[in-house]
Amino acid sequence: MDTIASLFSFITYPVSWVIVQFHKLYGAIFGDDTGWAWGLSIVSLVVLIRICLIPLFVKQIKSTRNMQVLQPKMKAIQERYKSDKQRQSEEMMKLYKETGTNPLSSCLPILAQSPFFFALYHVLSAIASGKTIGVINQPLLDSARQAHIFGAPLAAKFTDSASEVAALGASLTDVRVVTAVMIVMMSASQFFTQRQLMTKNVDLTVKTPYMQQQKMLMYIFPLIFAVMGINFPVGVLVYWLTTNVWTMGQQMYVINQNPTPGSKAQDHYLGRLLKSVTAHGEVRGRTKRNTVKRIVSKGADRNDIERKFITGLAKLGLVAQADGTVTKSDIAVAEAEGGAAQKRQQPKRQTKAKRQTGAVQQGAAKDSDSAASTESAETKTSLQKQDAPQDDKPKPAGKPASGSSRQAKSGQRRGPQRPKHPSKK
Repeated sequence: MDTIASLFSFITYPVSWVIVQFHKLYGAIFGDDTGWAWGLSIVSLVVLIRICLIPLFVKQIKSTRNMQVLQPKMKAIQERYKSDKQRQSEEMMKLYKETGTNPLSSCLPILAQSPFFFALYHVLSAIASGKTIGVINQPLLDSARQAHIFGAPLAAKFTDSASEVAALGASLTDVRVVTAVMIVMMSASQFFTQRQLMTKNVDLTVKTPYMQQQKMLMYIFPLIFAVMGINFPVGVLVYWLTTNVWTMGQQMYVINQNPTPGSKAQDHYLGRLLKSVTAHGEVRGRTKRNTVKRIVSKGADRNDIERKFITGLAKLGLVAQADGTVTKSDIAVAEAEGGAAQKRQQPKRQTKAKRQTGAVQQGAAKDSDSAASTESAETKTSLQKQDAPQDDKPKPAGKPASGSSRQAKSGQRRGPQRPKHPSKK
């Protein structure tokens, strides 16, 4: 670690100068030799560096989202050119160029603050060794060596021996307890930061190996920090714990205000936005208007969460415009109500007693209809018989009239007659 830190010795002067300037400010409040003055100076150094790295953090967010969107295409290229690694690399670079994605952008904040991290490590190592460095002269060196944070000197490490810790005016137990607590907090903050990224701000509709890699990093990174943390001085642990907390808060703000499309965070964000529009009747804030503007510009490419938001506006009688505002529309209400009316209504299930009663009533109705139809048919037949004309002229005996079988006499059975028995003639 000392060898790596020495490579960044060129930046130790500006880092030590920034720390000394903040020490003058906090020393006037808490005292020059206190751990609060030196500890808050390191915290302020972190805040200053992270503010300067905000543009890189924005690029990191955009790059991470673009990588998530490109995962299906990247997987298709890998499958297509499985046997040709050179062509595979060329197609990957072509895809990155067309979409304006830089895979290294996701690492920019870490790479950018690495020189400051190692420079601070180099400064604290020099303080532990009793050497002046940068703008830290002998009086400032003596003051820094006397500064303790909860009983642990800024330059002490978990792996230091009892004699090395005693030379800094502290006990080995205090140093190890403080460093152990800080290492656990540092690893926990790293784990929570990665976990909220994976559980809230990932597009759930895209299942790619990239997500599996991120899940692995969620467990690997805290272990790496825990192993490396035992070799960090207390001042470096303060630095790294502060930057982890800053990253966690910064990421939480981004997730709440600018979530990844298709993620749970977007569902929660658009739900809050819909409630705000319901309460005020308009979209308040430039950031919210830009969000609505992006959703409108997508058109048919909206995801389910964004379509749900547009439908919610329609139920309120509002239509999202291309500039991010909303306007009232009666057509939207009619369409929303019409769509709800067209939904299939499932009838309620009847009890067994009601079903049996209904069957009996239906059978009775059928019987009454049948009886009525029979009675109507008989009435019609009798009327036809009464209205039929009677021929007064007798028919010749040898020639039966046509249709005699259909015009039988009253009281005589229709059709051919069975001859009477001889005994009855």
